Amino acid sequence: MPQAPPLRVTFLNLQKRRRVPAARLARVLNGAARKLRVRGELALVLCGDARMRSLNRRYRRKDKTTDVLSFEGPGAEEGIGDVVISVATAERNARRFERSLEQELEILALHGFLHTLGYDHETDDGEMDRLEARLRKSLL
Repeated sequence: MPQAPPLRVTFLNLQKRRRVPAARLARVLNGAARKLRVRGELALVLCGDARMRSLNRRYRRKDKTTDVLSFEGPGAEEGIGDVVISVATAERNARRFERSLEQELEILALHGFLHTLGYDHETDDGEMDRLEARLRKSLL
C-alpha cells in the first residue's frame, strides 16, 4: 500500500491566463515536506497581479504586486499555511531569469513553503537561502 503524501496541497487557481502544473507543484512541495519531515496541509493560491497587489498592500503595506506571499498557519493538520503566487509576475520573472514558467512556479512554491515554516531570508543570516538551494538541487 502506497504511503500517503506528507503534505495535502489544496489548490485554488484564481487566474485563467495560464495553465499551471498543479501535480508537478504538489510533487515538489511533497518532496520538500518529506525532506524536512513536515506533515500537514498547505493552501496554494494562484492569482493575477491585481489580487496580489491588493494582498501585498493589505498585509505588507506595499502598494505593488509581488511574486509570492506566504502566510503561516497554526501548523500540521490545522494547516501549515497559505502560499499565494502571482502567475503574471512569475511569468515575467521566468523570462528575466531565462526559465520556463513551470520552473519559476516550482521555485516560488518552494520559497513560499519555507516561509510558512517560519524561515525568513531577511533575518536568518542565510539559513533559508542555504536550505532552499539544497532543496532546489535535489527536487527541481
